[in-house]
Parts: sequence; C-alpha cells; structure tokens
Amino acid sequence: MRKDKELKFIDLFAGLGGTRIGFEQAIKKAGIKSKCVFTSEIKPHAIATYKANFNSEIIAGDITTIKATEIPDFDVLLAGFPCQPFSSAGSRKGFMDTRGTLFFDIERILKEKKPIAFILENVEGLVTHDRVERSKPIGRTFETILSRLESLGYSVNWRVLDSSEFGVPQKRKRIYITGTLKTKVNLDDLKQKTSKLSDILENDITAEDYLNTSFVKKLLGNYSLDQLKGKQIKDKRGGSNNIHSWDIELKGSITDEQKRLIEELLKQRRQKRWALFKGIPWADGMPLTLEEIETFHSQSLFEHKMTSREYTRHLKSILDDLVKKGYLAYEIPKKTTPEYQRKGYNIVVGKLSFEISNLLDPQGITPTLVATDVTRMAVVDKNGLRRLTTREGLRLFGFPENYKLKNIVSYNEAFDLLGNSVSVNVIELVSERLIKTIY
Repeated sequence: MRKDKELKFIDLFAGLGGTRIGFEQAIKKAGIKSKCVFTSEIKPHAIATYKANFNSEIIAGDITTIKATEIPDFDVLLAGFPCQPFSSAGSRKGFMDTRGTLFFDIERILKEKKPIAFILENVEGLVTHDRVERSKPIGRTFETILSRLESLGYSVNWRVLDSSEFGVPQKRKRIYITGTLKTKVNLDDLKQKTSKLSDILENDITAEDYLNTSFVKKLLGNYSLDQLKGKQIKDKRGGSNNIHSWDIELKGSITDEQKRLIEELLKQRRQKRWALFKGIPWADGMPLTLEEIETFHSQSLFEHKMTSREYTRHLKSILDDLVKKGYLAYEIPKKTTPEYQRKGYNIVVGKLSFEISNLLDPQGITPTLVATDVTRMAVVDKNGLRRLTTREGLRLFGFPENYKLKNIVSYNEAFDLLGNSVSVNVIELVSERLIKTIY
C-alpha cells in the first residue's frame, strides 16, 4: 500500500473500542491517515460507551445478520471475537466446519472483501481447545481457524502475549493472530516494559471510597494492612497466600481444634487414596466420613483423655457444629457409584461467595481481570481497602486518559466491559508490526 492512501478498517465485536484505539495509535505513529468505515457491537452498554468516545458513530448490530456485501470496502479487519466451541456433529472431519460460530462471520467477510490484512484477539485457551493429543502444541479448534485463514490466501502468524510484559500491571495472556496477503507479520522480540499497580493508581481517593463492611472489619481485625497485600480469600486451597473464612471466623466463632480440623480436612480431601479406599472415582475435594476423619485427627483422643467412644461423639459434635455454621457441608461424593452412597464432611468452597476474593498489592500486578469477579478485588493501601476505580480499570488495559467511562455506564457495567476488553498496549505493538509488513 502507499502511505499517502487513507487506510480503511472495520472494528468487529468492538466492545469498548480498545482494538481500534491500539490500531489507530500505531497508524498515527507511522504517519498514515486512517478511517474506521464499519463497527459492529450488540451489548447496549458497550454501544453507549463506544458512541460517547468515537463521535457518536453509527454502530451496526448483530454481525451474523449482516451480509458481507453490505460492508464498505476496507483494508484491515480488527476483531476480538468471542470463542465458541466448534461443533463436529455430523462431520467425520472433526472441526473443519466453522458454521454456527462467530469465527465464521470473520471468515465470510474476509472471503468476500479480501482486505490486505487482519488482527484477531482471543483468550489463551483457544490455542489448546479440543486438543486430542497432549503432545500437540495446538488443539483442533485452533487448527481449523489457522487452516481456514490460510485457505483464503493469508500468511498467518500468532503469539500468546502477556499484557504485564508490555506496560500494564495486569497478568493477561491472550492470543493475537495476524494475517496479510503478503508475508507473515514478525511477532518476535516485541519491546517489553514492566510496571506495577501503584503506577496507575489514582491519588484523589476520599475516605468515602474505602470499604467499611462487616467483612472488611473482620479482615482488619485479624490482619494488618501489610499482611493483607497480595492475599487471596478462598476456602478451597491452603497455603500461606490464602485467607480462609475460618481464619477470620466469618461464619461464627470456632475453637482452635476446629480450625486445625478444617486445615487437616482441606489437605486430606484431595488425596487419591480415599477414592481407592471407597471404591469410587477420584474427584478433587472429596467428602470424608466420620470414621475416615478419625484416622488423621485421632490425637484429640489423647489431648482430651477420652475413651474411643467418647472421642467419636466429640468429633461428630464439632464436625456437625462446623456444618451448622456453614464451614463444612455434609454430602455424598460428586463422583460416586450406586453401591457407595455414604455422606461425608467436606469444605464449603467457592471464592465468589466472598465479598472480596483478591487483595491487590500496589507493588505487584493484578491477576487477569475478568467480568465475573473483577468487582471482588480490593486495593490495599495505607488507608484501608477500596475498590478499583473505573479510571484505574481503564489504565489496567492501557486506555488513554481521555477515554470516558464514568457517568456513561454503571460501575458493574464498566467492569463487565473491561473484563472482556483487549489490552490496548499489546494491540498497538502488534499493529506496528503489521503496518511495517503491509507498507
């Protein structure tokens, strides 16, 4: 292409427009004029945000209902497409049929319009989705995608890149797929840059922004702020990095013996020997019967100077008390047989049952922000615990400071959109390489 020619592109599954922003920033650096000639998105709060930030452009709706011939001619296709399982029903060729998936809409548009290039983004799991043999680097789904793109005449390249290595303090691994009608885009040795959460935190936080719930009070009553930094709150795993509900007596007070018993059960329930002993399939986190628990908690028999019968009654009473308070469940194993239907005691798990699941350390990076639990993260700073602001959320994805989100959508809607967004920084780097290839 000539650099004096306006480069036209389309933005599919647009979301907040992060792919477009990264691409436009790279185009501007290269001194090339560009124009977005078509945008598609279906989420109402995404559309409202997109219009507020891109001059109220007309946004097409469901791309599956739009004919490729109705789309203006363009040079580059951008798409952070949702990954749907490919169906092989009725086909002995496995996953060679893309119909019924959103990738099919990208494929049919590329086939009809023949743009010079494209950039696609998706979750890291796409690489190994439906992998039959673990020795293979990629699964059948991704094999199909690559095969279909190459059959259209494109030279395709891809990389899994982690946003935390390219200027934003968020661990976010995503796959970036590029293709041109020329040669492959070189995605090796992209310029790396590290940062930490404190680099993007806002300074004008008021006292009203800090959390003051009973849950937070229990945390602060048992741990100092420094002790909370970088901790996770969940009951299904052990380790020094975890805070459990029983550590802060969230569901009611318990004895030291009960705490020790829960910690023992937390470890024992994952051991495969119990499945062999019961004669049932193993599952990670199995309920154990009173008799099984007696085998590893029998020291209480000597501590309390009880007879064997007294100890059994004592153990049952403290286990039942933990069930009543909600720390334990009394249930049948999930993977069982008709012959084995005995109930046992198990940890009540699930991080999403807690008001906060991750306590962010300003000197570290955040875990991957996803829509389902990003609002359950809290920043630990010198004044207490607080939620990420929407501006901080935008910065964690590399959005520019002039991007508007607050007062357009609700807090939860904002993080729903961010949790499904792209990393602008990485898109810009990939776009720079693509531009060098097509010009």
